[in-house]
Amino acid sequence: MLRGVLLFLAGALVGANIVYFVMSRRPPAPAAAPVPALSEIRREPIPVEPLDGPESADTPLKPELVRVDPKRVAPQGVSPDADIGHAGTEVQPTAPRSAADIAAASRLKLIVPVRGVTPDQLSNTYEDARGSGRVHEAIDIMAKRGTPVLAVADGEVEKLFTSDRGGLTLYQFEPSGRYAYYYAHLDRYADDLEEGQALKQGDVIGYVGSTGNASDDAPHLHFGIFELDEERLWWKGTAINPYPVLTGQRPQ
Repeated sequence: MLRGVLLFLAGALVGANIVYFVMSRRPPAPAAAPVPALSEIRREPIPVEPLDGPESADTPLKPELVRVDPKRVAPQGVSPDADIGHAGTEVQPTAPRSAADIAAASRLKLIVPVRGVTPDQLSNTYEDARGSGRVHEAIDIMAKRGTPVLAVADGEVEKLFTSDRGGLTLYQFEPSGRYAYYYAHLDRYADDLEEGQALKQGDVIGYVGSTGNASDDAPHLHFGIFELDEERLWWKGTAINPYPVLTGQRPQ
């Protein structure tokens, strides 16, 4: 029996050696592929679908989206001023309008644009000299500072403008678009007044003052009437003497 056990142990030992020999003869596992450097990696662009939503706030406005009313923006270099007439240029004054033009304007039935002032209190200062061969092309209506300034007719506030000579000014267009009314040296505008606002004859639009180049000792309203051309530009028109229009009298 002892011999059988010894033979079994010897067989097991031989079998283990055979298994070890077979396992040691297997081919080695293949080496792992090298990892490419970052510079060798191909970068493919990632497709991005365009968004259908609104443009970002940082996107520049397209020209067709910027709308500016051209008649309310004066060209560069134009500076309307009360002291040198409506156009604010160095040119000679336009020729006086004919009696027919004045008569046509008189049919508008304008009121005196300063509260408490009557037509017989007005003075014709339309042709007063203003230096360098220029004329006034408006009339000055004297009144106490703070006296209400009235819209001479129905219409619309076309432009609120501040200039060195005219100070606080207002341009009003009448409904037909033929005439513009010009108010200058205002102390202040009426509360909440704004461009594009509809006006009725007699509405308070501001108050008499001496802003611009007017003397502090002589507050007044500088008032002008201008006939517009078909462009209807607030800084461009032909002056008409307001004195005969407001008084019904021929200039003296």
